[in-house]
This record gives sequence, C-alpha cells and structure tokens, in this order.
Amino acid sequence: MGPRTFIRHYRLDDAAEYTALARESTRLHRPWLFPPRTGAEYAAYARRLLEDPTRTGYLVCDRADGRIAGFVTINNMVQGAFLSGAVGYGAFAHAAGRGLMAEGLGLVVRHAFGPLGLHRLEANIQPGNGPSVALVRRLGFRLEGFSPDFLFIDGAWRDHERWAITAEMELRAPQPHPGAVRPD
Repeated sequence: MGPRTFIRHYRLDDAAEYTALARESTRLHRPWLFPPRTGAEYAAYARRLLEDPTRTGYLVCDRADGRIAGFVTINNMVQGAFLSGAVGYGAFAHAAGRGLMAEGLGLVVRHAFGPLGLHRLEANIQPGNGPSVALVRRLGFRLEGFSPDFLFIDGAWRDHERWAITAEMELRAPQPHPGAVRPD
C-alpha cells in the first residue's frame, strides 16, 4: 500500500469494471496496448494470470475510492540463476497523468524484489511511447538496448527498447517517506 494507491491481484469478479475502463481508455492505449475489453476476454486473461506460475498480475487501485486506476503484469518469470520477469503495465484514462501508475508500478517492483524473490525486471517499450519511457525512467530503470521486430503487436512485429531494473538498483532508488505508507 502506498500513500495514494494499493495493489491487489486480479479477481474474476473485476471483469465489469476492468472492461468498462479498458473500453473508455482505447484512445489512450492504442497503438501500444490491447487489454481485454469484453467479459470473455477478461475471464481468459485473468485465469492465465491466476493459474500460470510464470506470470502474475496486479491491479493498481486508487485509495481514495478503490477504483481500478491501472494494471501491472509480470510475465515470463524465470527462477534459478536468472530470477527475472518482464513487466507490462497501463493506466486507465481517468487515472492517466495523476502519478498513480508511478506509485503502483513502484509497489509492484518492490513486491517483485521482496516476496516474489526476483532479481531483475525488464520493461520492453516501443520507442514512440514517451509516457511509458518517462514512467520507467522515473522509477530508476536503465535503458539496456534496442530489439528490432521484438513483439507482435497489432498485426506487426514492433521494435522495442529494453529497460531494466535490478534489486540492487531499486534499493538505491528514492523511496517514499516511511510515514506515508501504512501496512495492510
């Protein structure tokens, strides 16, 4: 829990709120993101997040009203010597530009390096997605490279920049004032 947001796992009963917010946010998300916009799409997506041990998902919620502000997933989690995962995220239109996703993604990063036991998180971002690049920069991710034709999105293979953060980097990043965070 942070000063303005909290994170929680996806639930199957979030479908109506999530899909309504996804539909309202289409102009914000395209061409970068394609979150589930129907109940059936959401159910399949949420089940994968809940059942697949190589991925997990969190909803970022506004503490003021409990409304879903955005989402963060960690995919392709690998154990062993790698201890890594790939993060994906998005804000919903009503929450965009308010700093809620920076706080929420920061909570997920700390959770990944704490209870999940990961060492490294990578965010793969299309070069033209300035708000997404600004968000990871703000949280201390470093640019590590460029991957042409990296992910198949919206009918084509898209180039991506690879941004990453490690547990050691996160420990050096500025933390919110301890008095501002209340335990669950």
